Amino acid sequence: MRAPYSHFRAVLAGALLAGAALVSAGCAAEEEQTLVVLGPWTDGEEDPFEATLRELSKQTGRHYVYEGTRSLRETLVAQLRADAPPDVAILNAPGDLAEYALDGDAQPLPPDVQSKAIGPWAPPITVTDSDGNTDKNAYWVPVRVDLKSIVWSKAGEEAAGDDEAVWCLGMASGPTSGWPGTDWIEDLLLQRHGYEVYEKWATGKQPWDKGPVKEAWQDWATVLATDDADTRPDPLTKHFENLGAKTYGLLNGKDCTREHQGSFIRRHYGPDVKPAPTSDFVEGLSADRKMFEVSGDMAAVFKPSPAAWDLLLKLASPRAQADWIAAADPQERPFFPSDAAGTARRGVSAPTGSSAAVLGLFSGADQICLDASDAMPPTLRGAFQRAVLEFLQKPQDTAELDGLLGQLEKERQLQRNAKAFVLDDLCEEPPG
Repeated sequence: MRAPYSHFRAVLAGALLAGAALVSAGCAAEEEQTLVVLGPWTDGEEDPFEATLRELSKQTGRHYVYEGTRSLRETLVAQLRADAPPDVAILNAPGDLAEYALDGDAQPLPPDVQSKAIGPWAPPITVTDSDGNTDKNAYWVPVRVDLKSIVWSKAGEEAAGDDEAVWCLGMASGPTSGWPGTDWIEDLLLQRHGYEVYEKWATGKQPWDKGPVKEAWQDWATVLATDDADTRPDPLTKHFENLGAKTYGLLNGKDCTREHQGSFIRRHYGPDVKPAPTSDFVEGLSADRKMFEVSGDMAAVFKPSPAAWDLLLKLASPRAQADWIAAADPQERPFFPSDAAGTARRGVSAPTGSSAAVLGLFSGADQICLDASDAMPPTLRGAFQRAVLEFLQKPQDTAELDGLLGQLEKERQLQRNAKAFVLDDLCEEPPG
């Protein structure tokens, strides 16, 4: 009987060892969990963010895979249709995020993450479930932000009445071509009519074909009339930043001297290019209105797990922000929501040059407003971008403008009837 008993003990020991190995493998798998992050940065712009993810991986034992694309909406829609969403997606259009929240794809933030939903980048929205129950929640967290409502120019070219100045115009941007022009309309409306009218328009409560909105288009036509259209490159085919031959930044070309663009564009310029409020360059705008548009890259969870929620918390933490800054070149250092309050980070040197100038405008603002078209329903935003491209072909044609605004007004009414406007609070005082 001893041989069978010995055999039993050997089999039992082997089973225990195998079980222990399985448990150990399970723990290792949990520690080495892989999360996919879909985001907007490509062509080298993603390098500092990927370096930040590698630092986070050292802290958590998890593996993060970044997938960058310039066609965020199209890519994410395809992944959702294939039932293969990323764990986390970083998008720059709150209107799209609201749509994903209403469809049940983007997940509401749990209580311990809610505090990271900083306004105006992450306003709460009300979602109704299939049983008719409503719940108001935040669904995303801003992980990086940018300031708009600014003009970039080289030293000595700052005067509003400079007859030699030429505006940079580049509208090409793949499926989102036209957005640099929507920025112009939004900014002119904000600066001339104030944040309350701006917010009313961006949330679908203001008509397009008359009043302040029409005046903003007319203001832009006046701005464009100061340039010689015959010598300007075609803005519809010219890229908003890529000049070709590995040259970037419209001001680095030879055909324009002023660029209306967000703070991200500083990565292409040296210390001789400075930012200033739009009101410094467009006659008739009040310099007393310290209001700026802002944009942001917002992270939302599409495949919920403790690790995914932890990633959102980590990305919004001072440590990860410091790692992101340290991995970036000086002109590419990202801005964060807390930067509007001048928050310092341990071990991070003070910003200089154009970055410091942008932060000065941030902290001195009375109101900051989320980019209007980014907050609109996707179909209206697309119609807005296409209208800009058509407008630029005949910017002084009043009948053409009336026709375009009539079409946009019909789209606004259609989206209002469909209850597609779900964002309300788009303007706030800067954080802190």
